[in-house]
Amino acid sequence: MLLLSISTSALASDGEYNPNSNLQKTNLENEDLLSTMIGIQGLVYCRSGPQLTPIEGAVARITCEGVDEYGYGTESLSILSCATDANGYFIATLSPYELKQKRRFRECKAFLELSPSETCDVPTDVNKGISGAPLANYRLLHDKNIKLFTVGPFFFIPQQDAKSVSDGY
Repeated sequence: MLLLSISTSALASDGEYNPNSNLQKTNLENEDLLSTMIGIQGLVYCRSGPQLTPIEGAVARITCEGVDEYGYGTESLSILSCATDANGYFIATLSPYELKQKRRFRECKAFLELSPSETCDVPTDVNKGISGAPLANYRLLHDKNIKLFTVGPFFFIPQQDAKSVSDGY
C-alpha cells in the first residue's frame, strides 16, 4: 500500500475542522476526481457508553475503483491516512501526478483501518466506517488547489461493548 502524509496545518486554511462549510456535491461518475489534488479528512473516536474520546494514532484507509481511458475497470487504489493526532483528526492526500497516465478513479470510499488502543479497537459501521463512507461532498481550497472531502466521524468501541451489540453499532 502507498502511505501518503501531509501536515494537517497545511490543509485547513483557518486551522479548524469544519466538515460543512462551503460544501460542493460531486458526481464521481461524470467528473475527473483527480483533476486536482484531493484530501480526505475525518475524526476517529472511541465510544464507550455515552463517552467519546479521540483516538490518537488511528488510521483510515481510502480505496478508489480504477478505470482506464475507456471507462473499463482496472486495479483499485488504496492509501492510508496519516495517524490521527491527539484530537482524533486524520488526513490523507492523493495527487494526480502520482498516478499512471490515462488512469482515473471513481467511487472512492473511506474505511476505518486501525486503532492503536488495546482497550478500544473494535470498529463500528457508524457513518459507514466498516462498509465504506463514499466521498461525496468537498470543499475547494483555492489557495492550495485541493478538493477536501470530509467523512465520519468514525468510531471504535471496547471489546466488552461489542459483545452486547450484535450489528456493530
